[in-house]
Amino acid sequence: MPTGTYRIEGMDCADCALQIEQGVEKLEGVARARVNFSTAVLEVEGSTPIETIRQRVELLGYRLADPAAPRRKKPGLLVHMLQQPEARLLLGGAVLFGLGLLADGLLAGIPWLGMGLQLAALAVAGYPILRSGAVNLWVNRTFNINLLTGLAAIGAALIGEITEAATLILLFSLAEMLEDYATDHSRRALDDLSTLLPEQAVRLTETGEELVPVSALRVADRLLIRPGERVPMDGEVLAGESEINQAAITGESLPAFKSPGAQVYAGTVNGSGALEIRVTRPAEENVLGKIIRLAAEAQAKRAPTERIIDRFARYYTPAVVVLAVLVAALPPLLAGAPFLDPAPGERGWLYRALALLVISCPCALVISAPVSILSGITAAARRGVLIKGGAAMESLGRLRFLAFDKTGTLTRGLPVVTMHTRVDCDYPNCAACDEVLALASAVERRSTHPLAHAVVSAAGERGVLDAYPPAEGVQVLAGLGLQGEVNGSTVTVGSHRLFHDSPAHSPAACRIATRAEENGETAMLIHNGDQVCGVIAAADEIRPESAAVIGELHRLGCRTALLTGDHAAAAQRVADVLGMDDVRAGLLPAEKLAAIRRLAEQPGGAAMVGDGINDAPALAAATVGIAMGGAASAQAMDTADVVLMADGLGQLPGAVRLSRRVRAIITQNIAFTLAVKLGFVALAMAGITTLWLAVLADTGVTLVVIANGMRPVLGRGKN
Repeated sequence: MPTGTYRIEGMDCADCALQIEQGVEKLEGVARARVNFSTAVLEVEGSTPIETIRQRVELLGYRLADPAAPRRKKPGLLVHMLQQPEARLLLGGAVLFGLGLLADGLLAGIPWLGMGLQLAALAVAGYPILRSGAVNLWVNRTFNINLLTGLAAIGAALIGEITEAATLILLFSLAEMLEDYATDHSRRALDDLSTLLPEQAVRLTETGEELVPVSALRVADRLLIRPGERVPMDGEVLAGESEINQAAITGESLPAFKSPGAQVYAGTVNGSGALEIRVTRPAEENVLGKIIRLAAEAQAKRAPTERIIDRFARYYTPAVVVLAVLVAALPPLLAGAPFLDPAPGERGWLYRALALLVISCPCALVISAPVSILSGITAAARRGVLIKGGAAMESLGRLRFLAFDKTGTLTRGLPVVTMHTRVDCDYPNCAACDEVLALASAVERRSTHPLAHAVVSAAGERGVLDAYPPAEGVQVLAGLGLQGEVNGSTVTVGSHRLFHDSPAHSPAACRIATRAEENGETAMLIHNGDQVCGVIAAADEIRPESAAVIGELHRLGCRTALLTGDHAAAAQRVADVLGMDDVRAGLLPAEKLAAIRRLAEQPGGAAMVGDGINDAPALAAATVGIAMGGAASAQAMDTADVVLMADGLGQLPGAVRLSRRVRAIITQNIAFTLAVKLGFVALAMAGITTLWLAVLADTGVTLVVIANGMRPVLGRGKN
């Protein structure tokens, strides 16, 4: 059966996806409809013409687009809102509402003017909401939040609470627009991953070289990867040696040495040597493609926080309407009780039913969560934390387990010298050992490698950077080190492996280098022309705030784990220093994804804190994905639910505390609203309360709920 694929615009919640699925499946000729909310893609199996599908989708309040058409550049919030018809109506309604408030204050003698403007604001901003709810009821035979909110606003307007009705509609519409903006940006993240791949590649043929599009490459093609170029396809090295920066794929903190027989991955960056590789996988099966696919699948399977109030209101409002009808009709029919008020001060059952409807208006209930969440999001933004919507806010507040990436998240992502020593010295890092740093820095000043930068920086800090002139005739020993002439002597700075079989490699030097490597550090041996005279060790530097952040999370009752693609020794060193509860090293993206999925199954779920492209699937699969702002890749940041805007983890504990506080406020608001309303329902049934008192109670509850929900942004109490 033919399948059509279309992109949906204007879909801002998972319930929207369900409505579209149900509505499209009811069309004649449609066998199956499926909407992937994370990618906003609709798949339809059947023979229904596209125009018929388009009409149904637009009738439900959404828009249909060709998924093959390129997305527009990510707009700002205001531009994004102006592109949406509903948002333009919202802005128009907000202007009318503001004019209405001004008229009430400045032209009190003309009361109808302010009321008329506010009614106009309610009609303009509320039209798409009520239309969507009514159409969904007609097409799918179900109540949605739009219909409930529209009925609540109409009810408030009918009892004279025009301002309350307009405020409810405007706040609800604004929340929907912000959610649509955030989800639209998240969907674009996966599109950006493909930019890691070059557009062209150098293919080797029997007659020479040819520049071809990457899309033309096939398995078994031989490619030439020059220094500094990105690898276009997954492959096996046939000739050459070089270092590959594959942090985007494996999360390794340092470039990996590649020689014949080694695997290279598409999207990684070649170092200083030329490589000849043989393509081993088609483009659709390479590791980067899998990362993109896994991220999409993880987002699609991740269940968002249930809109408890939405689900409750879906049954609450119809139940109240039915109850009101029964209250008005049954006592007069079955017991001969008065339908209308029998006398002044006495209440007939119609009046009691009207009072029941008034007090049961779900305005306060519907607004209790949005106002608290928006307040929390605003408060977090002021503290440098971007929380993408209510689902992320509530999930963050439930967390009891946080998993961290290592490189660039808990660490700076750049190596620093941790030890330098002469082979014959028993006191590393002493003044006599500075000679080793001075000699190494003379050679490393000619290199741009991260390890070279670490050596030069350490020499500068020790004041020995200019002890020797820069080396002459520096040669790169691909993947092994550097060699140059310093004051007429050949000086080599290389890896432990470079000197492993050398006669000049003394047992003492071997012990020092081995000890460093066992501690998760990178060892560099310095040969001064006669022998290995010293050893320098470097490691990825732990961020200064990481220990305090982990400790504070533990005090909040959270457990922590380290999930990284780096080597076990390096990962264990970081975990031990920070006092983390668990460490899992050597993980490829798919393995990291599986690990976070298992962790997310426990009560409260699990968060993933990361910064790299390789973290995107895990960020999407976690209960809450948390990305570093300054250090994060754009893809990881867009995929995440929470973004720490500063280049550090300092705001993370505060964000957890704030989210817990917001959840507590939402619970308080719901409990208070239901308690008051249930009390007044009882009074209405007994004929004790009046309509004006019911209106006052409903308005009062709404004001209390708003005031309580605004506490986080007003900064009252500790967050």
